[in-house]
Amino acid sequence: MTIEEMKQRKKELGYSNRELASRAGVPETTIQKIFSGKTAAPRRDTILKLEQTLRRPAPDALTEIRVSLPDIEKLPVPTRGLVREPEVPYGIPGKKQGDYTLEDYLALPEERRVELIDGVFYDMAAPTTVHQAIGGYIHKILLDHVLAHGGPCKPFMSPVDVQLDRDDRTIVQPDVLVVCDHGKYKKGRVYGAPDFIAEVLSPSTRRKDVTLKLVKYTNAGVREYWMIDPDKQKLVVYELQKAEFPTVYGFDDTVPVRIWNGECQVDFAKIRDFIADLYD
Repeated sequence: MTIEEMKQRKKELGYSNRELASRAGVPETTIQKIFSGKTAAPRRDTILKLEQTLRRPAPDALTEIRVSLPDIEKLPVPTRGLVREPEVPYGIPGKKQGDYTLEDYLALPEERRVELIDGVFYDMAAPTTVHQAIGGYIHKILLDHVLAHGGPCKPFMSPVDVQLDRDDRTIVQPDVLVVCDHGKYKKGRVYGAPDFIAEVLSPSTRRKDVTLKLVKYTNAGVREYWMIDPDKQKLVVYELQKAEFPTVYGFDDTVPVRIWNGECQVDFAKIRDFIADLYD
């Protein structure tokens, strides 16, 4: 393999430099130098380790998020064994999971962070510093683009209530969202599907974001959905209104925002560097 072929294969597999380093047993700094051209003559044993790793089939871990749109409708609605539901009862007389409504949601104490999906409450843990930093960075890039170019779109960060299905049984709080239709602002909430959503995955929300929310966002009419995995340093981008496989990126890629035809781009190498000291 040439260096360019290895870079292309790394991108196809969705590996970040950190993940490739872990799998190949090669220092991450060495990989960065090789792929950036700073090391003109890499050691042969290093190249062989990289080639052997990159020639292997894609890891099974990607199958949980590589779902083509025609297959989405076949996914079962997640149940207690798949998506973590709150174990503490909500104490609303005569109500159980599946029966809750917007009225019940609004009656909860302000300090209790939950999402309501199809009448079921899902507890939300407080975001980590890595989680918050990634969401804030992406929101800034989106906001800077809107301020520079104008237009009807507005980016928001969680917590913002989104009445996704325009009914009283679902309220979600995406980490980052963009809304381009001013008619969707009602009573301090977003009423209907945002145009763009980014979710930063965490252990407590991963299954919900990867399965249940993917189906909900698709059916509601969200145009673009990013799933960002800080631990694996990769992200999966769905253009939900197109019947095709998602695109997998690493944290060394620059990712175009498709709702704006790629005119806005997010450099994840800068995000990786920005959050590097937050993993300690």
